[in-house]
Amino acid sequence: MVFSTKITELLGIKYPIIQGGLAYLAYSELASAVSNAGGLGQITAMSLPNPAALREEIRKVKQKTDKPFGVNFAIGQHGRPFSDMLDVAIEEKVPVISITGGNPAPLFDQLKGVDVKKLVLVAARRQAEKAEELGADAVMVVGQEGGGHLGKDDIGNFVLIPQVVEAVSIPVIASGGIADGRGLMAALALGAEGIEMGTRFIATKECVHAHPLYKEAIVNGTELDTVIIKRSLGAPGRALRNNWTEKILEIERERGDYESLKDFISGEANKKYIYEGKIEEGYAWAGQSIGLVKNIPSVAELFDEIIEQAKEIRRKWSSIA
Repeated sequence: MVFSTKITELLGIKYPIIQGGLAYLAYSELASAVSNAGGLGQITAMSLPNPAALREEIRKVKQKTDKPFGVNFAIGQHGRPFSDMLDVAIEEKVPVISITGGNPAPLFDQLKGVDVKKLVLVAARRQAEKAEELGADAVMVVGQEGGGHLGKDDIGNFVLIPQVVEAVSIPVIASGGIADGRGLMAALALGAEGIEMGTRFIATKECVHAHPLYKEAIVNGTELDTVIIKRSLGAPGRALRNNWTEKILEIERERGDYESLKDFISGEANKKYIYEGKIEEGYAWAGQSIGLVKNIPSVAELFDEIIEQAKEIRRKWSSIA
């Protein structure tokens, strides 16, 4: 099955499938596997300790694949400066930079004159329009079904994606609640040119940094096993439901401020769950797509499943056209 969309053409990839930034998880093993399978793999830059570590991770990807890949900058994460990290990506001639969690303008200023494709994650039509004005080559639009940090308006993809497609002239990538070929074809039907998946790629063999208990929670969970935390801070995010997130919600209901929440929502609490498997001593991001995840395949096997399902849908569409 041949895919030719504005995103495959823009990024030079075989399939219009992008792996999300996945804080603390998206490193060379996963990124190279996704790129080798025909999608766009990504490294998470701001989870790494310093520019030298990012350079090493980029070079590892280059050793494992000759296909395009990206580096994701979650610029809201910890409020860390990103300039030195971005310099490394520029020096290493990374072909794609994606930006999530904040205003992309300072990064775009630093990228002026650099031959790189720029993707921006947005959660609202106005954000997409602004990203286009700033010079984004494409926008990744996350609906309220997604995992991790989301928009504040709780708009699902069936409404949000068509709105953004109508509002901008650059390609739109659908993100949130997508885990298989059905999601891919639905996104294309809504006018998107490709998809981004985060949660689905955690439950793969090459996501080696994710603890087995985290992967099992994704496979065994349902769409009802996620909750939105951090609403009271104006930074809502979807995570797996457990005693830890229930405690976060309790503090939020009691109008607790950041000081009351900071130990519960810290990166260290996140890593306790996702790295150490201490599933009641921390939290883990996940989207509602866990209701669709039933196995832990290799990335190549996952792509085969997605494309075969997409083929079947295309055949069905042909029969009813």
